[in-house]
Amino acid sequence: MHSDLPDADREWCHEAVQDVSRTFALTVEVLDEPMATRICVGYLLCRVADTIEDAGHIPPDEQRRLLASYEAAIDPDDATTMPAFRDAVDEHLPPADDRNDDWRVLAKASTIWATFQQQPESVRAAIRPSVREMVAGMAEFIDRHADSGGLRIANREELEEYCHYAAGTVGTLVTRLLTRGEVDHDDADRMAATSEEFGLLLQLINVAKDVHDDFREENNVYLPTEWLTEEGVDPEEVLDPANREGAARVVRRTADHAAGYLDDAQTYLEAMPLVEGNTLAAWGVPYLLGVGTLRELRERPADALTETGVKVDREEVFAVVAALEGATDRDVLDELRSTIAEQPLHHATVEPHQS
Repeated sequence: MHSDLPDADREWCHEAVQDVSRTFALTVEVLDEPMATRICVGYLLCRVADTIEDAGHIPPDEQRRLLASYEAAIDPDDATTMPAFRDAVDEHLPPADDRNDDWRVLAKASTIWATFQQQPESVRAAIRPSVREMVAGMAEFIDRHADSGGLRIANREELEEYCHYAAGTVGTLVTRLLTRGEVDHDDADRMAATSEEFGLLLQLINVAKDVHDDFREENNVYLPTEWLTEEGVDPEEVLDPANREGAARVVRRTADHAAGYLDDAQTYLEAMPLVEGNTLAAWGVPYLLGVGTLRELRERPADALTETGVKVDREEVFAVVAALEGATDRDVLDELRSTIAEQPLHHATVEPHQS
């Protein structure tokens, strides 16, 4: 039945987020409608581009061509259609039984697009620019690093540029969605001034904690070559046990750099309006889990260079979600941030929040 199709598409999108991102799944779960679906679809549109960028089996020239086709399909003034983009991707898709969650999402790009098209035009207009900027930025980085077979970030400036395209654009997307209506002028200004920093914080934490997987699975080294060289580490040997101590110092340096964005990220959370299904928990949870991940990175940076990896315990995730459930008082962020920076939340005694 055609009348059932939008609901079926929307449900698929929500299920897909659960598969490809634990962090964003937590965000979508604690948003209410209509914001839950809007953020879900916006994120999945970004994830399609990210999958193409990470596809090491696709030659750089073809990656750029696919990203150009994708950006054109998103552009309302371009004749390129999403089915045309999807057809262009087809030859690069792994067999259905061999696809991971990211490739399953890419294979359903038209379903994501159909759900996006069901949103009000003001919502679509808020999402499109950020997705297109991300896609264009990813194409630029592929072109810049085409000869190395993967990304090799040169220095702090290039790292921040990459993080802008990968996550700062998402912060801008969220801000556009939340400030479409009547919002306090000062709050809107504070959000605009700190949305980039909110995204940079979360992406820099990912860079620090995912060194092993980024290199093994995607042949990407996001730790700045300049910083690695200062420690006598060749980026091509970043995971070599002989380089463990030096590389671990760069992991910690990256984590410390990320921590410099904590205050601005919290300012962003304190300014955002709780409208159209938006909740403090939706963004407070990834923020506070980021604080916990920074704690773990500082305590055991070398684990980011091994299969062990660095992440907060599942019990702490549950504790953070529970601590913010239904919260509207922004003061709770200060207390929880201070506690989590020192120890896992489920090991601490924290008074329940008062909404």
